[in-house]
Amino acid sequence: MSLKSWWEARRQRAVDAALPPVPPAPTEADVLAALADLEAELLAQSAPGVVTSRVARVAGAVRDTLPRLRHLGIGSEEAYAVVATAMDYLPEAVGGYLRLPRDWADTRPIDGYKTSLMVLVDQLELLAATMDKILDAANRADAQALIAHGRFLQARFGQPTTDAGPGLTITPPT
Repeated sequence: MSLKSWWEARRQRAVDAALPPVPPAPTEADVLAALADLEAELLAQSAPGVVTSRVARVAGAVRDTLPRLRHLGIGSEEAYAVVATAMDYLPEAVGGYLRLPRDWADTRPIDGYKTSLMVLVDQLELLAATMDKILDAANRADAQALIAHGRFLQARFGQPTTDAGPGLTITPPT
């Protein structure tokens, strides 16, 4: 080992030691736990039904999308949005509302004519619509895979010849 390579290795170890460790990416279990914690907090705080129902809609879309994230690409913007919604965006929006005195939050305008409750409902509606779009994208990816597989089978085994109803065909045995 030369003096130069020894010095570079030593310098690299010093740089590596100075960097904070990168936390692991959240797992599916972490995301589900974050949603469960938020729902428990809503129950404990006796949040209004208009809030709990909208949080349930967002949480449901996240839960339905999680198993399909691999079809969107683990590092995709959509996958990031799903995880960030469950672990950051949703808890932050709801937490901001829950920290306010309920009477004040539900009756005092803070944004023009909108109360804190109305502002939160708007945020939850936006999150729900976004999660619905991402779930649709994931489902479309599965549907496209089904179509591609069907085309492969047709190319491999030939065209079906018997009509079995709308969109269904059966190839008679030879």
